[in-house]
Parts: sequence; C-alpha cells; structure tokens
Amino acid sequence: MSFAIRMGIPEMMQLWTDLSNKHVNGTISKKELSLLKKWGKALKLLSQDPTYPSLQSHEIEPLTKRYGIKVWQSYLENNTSRAMRMYWVYGPNRQDITIIGLEPHPEDKKNGAYDKISLSAMPSFGE
Repeated sequence: MSFAIRMGIPEMMQLWTDLSNKHVNGTISKKELSLLKKWGKALKLLSQDPTYPSLQSHEIEPLTKRYGIKVWQSYLENNTSRAMRMYWVYGPNRQDITIIGLEPHPEDKKNGAYDKISLSAMPSFGE
C-alpha cells in the first residue's frame, strides 16, 4: 500500500518549495542540501511504508492531544545531536499522509518539550 505525501500549510509547503527551488537554482547551502536529501529519502520511505524500520515511526501523545488527531514522529536522522524529526498525520484524504512539522528532536521529553513543536495545518479534504 502506498501513500500520497502532502505538505502541511503554510509552513511545510513553504519549506519544501524553498529548498526545492534553491536546489534547482544552485543556491542551496550544504546544510540545506543535507536536509533536503534526508527529508526526501524519509518521504520516499514513508510513502511506501510508514512502519519502515529506519523511520522508527511512533505516535507522540502530547501532540495527538493538542492536534486532535494521531500525530506520528519519524526519524530523518539518528544518533546525532538534535537529530531532525518529521511529524505527520494520516489524511486528509484516504491514502494521504500530511507532513505537519519538521524540527530537531526535543532535548528533554519531560516538562512539556513537545509544547514547543510548531505544527502546520492540514490541507482541506479534496485539495
């Protein structure tokens, strides 16, 4: 089963568009290129199988409560300081996954660390 990957609005859509445009125009920095490559690989794996082992996808309950729908976290990288994490939800359409956040892993899982995570809105059903 494969999923269509969508970007949350406006932040995730804007970030993906900016990185893609910089790559095409040759103005992307090394750090941005590294992020684009890791994110692209993670998106490909996610679209094919959200439970792919290297993604280590799991629900983040504090974000689920805040967002009102199950919010999942998947790894872009691991075993590095402030490793990037991708936050996503199923929907809005059947067979869709929407990326709603991309941030470094919170350093401290306690004391409301996930309160600081900024999430995009989901596109409307049918968009």
